[in-house]
Amino acid sequence: MKTLSSYNFRDKRVLLRTDLNSDVVNKKVLMSERIKRASETISELKKKKAKVVIIAHQGRPKDRYFTSLKQHSRLLSKFTKVKFVNDIIGKKALKEIKNLKPGQALLLENIRFLKDEFNFNGKQNRLIKNLVPLFDIYVNDAFSVCHRKHTSIVGFPKYLMNCAGRLLEKEVKSLKKINLKNCLYVLGGAKPEENMKLLKGKKSLACGLFGQLCLISKGKNLGAQNKYLKDKLYLISKLKKRLKGVQTPVDFAVKIRSRRKELSLEEFPSKYEIYDIGEKTMKNFIEEIQKANSIYMKGPVGFCADGKFCNGTFTILKAIAKNKGHSIIGGGHLSDAVKKSRIKLGKFDNVSLSGGALLRYIAGEKLPGLEALR
Repeated sequence: MKTLSSYNFRDKRVLLRTDLNSDVVNKKVLMSERIKRASETISELKKKKAKVVIIAHQGRPKDRYFTSLKQHSRLLSKFTKVKFVNDIIGKKALKEIKNLKPGQALLLENIRFLKDEFNFNGKQNRLIKNLVPLFDIYVNDAFSVCHRKHTSIVGFPKYLMNCAGRLLEKEVKSLKKINLKNCLYVLGGAKPEENMKLLKGKKSLACGLFGQLCLISKGKNLGAQNKYLKDKLYLISKLKKRLKGVQTPVDFAVKIRSRRKELSLEEFPSKYEIYDIGEKTMKNFIEEIQKANSIYMKGPVGFCADGKFCNGTFTILKAIAKNKGHSIIGGGHLSDAVKKSRIKLGKFDNVSLSGGALLRYIAGEKLPGLEALR
């Protein structure tokens, strides 16, 4: 796999796929570790006098995080100047791309605003048809999306010289050091469907939305949270068959008038939505973490964008940091939580911005994005 050291980028038009996906609270995009680290490859390419055009995404269609990248450009520009254009393949975007000068960077609109991103069908794809003729080199710096067979991941490398960005290069190197023997899985985050790939009888601590779904699959009615999870209930029938080795929460924290209130499992169903695990669950999970030889944690334990509900995530992270075994922390939101917790990154063997891609690698799957660069 080639890297940024493989090419002379001077005066070359570079299509850079990166991951800027971040938390959104009250329609405001929050600064994230992903944005900060994405700026490193952008800065290097600008210094090499490349004409850099950045493509990225925020959220998925129909979810509450699905929004424009306009705010991301402002956040990125705190590290390296980037101009935003609210277009992808239209006249406005094409004009801005053609007018770029060496050492300048342009951020296009959310790539997922176009259905063609999800449907790579060769040269007929509008992204391929309109953008490929304008570029010299494609750079993938989005390891966290390498498990997707999207046009921006597997399509462009077919038609352009290509290489890995610095962040992706570092992620791939760190993968080779991962030790998964007798690994304890701590599975949280907002994408429970991904976690199911690891449920093969191994010891797992279920938290986040995943832990709640596991309890529902056991027949527990959580009340308001059942309604919140209505789009994920299709997973229940599959989960029922895969709960061997899975330890679930015994209490939760809910939000009542903007305050944290802990409820035991016996106090559910509740009219309040769940935002974190409770102290008894933290204690139970810490006991398992202390016994583990190696640990993989994916995603926050609770809704960490709200400081009142970071306690579970911070407590589990601190327990993992004290464990002398091999530790892997995965996911952009969890990486942000590590930073908020003020735990030194060196306490963990591997802190990855990737959630789903890293999980699939650990599950033994090949990643389409990496295969496309080989």
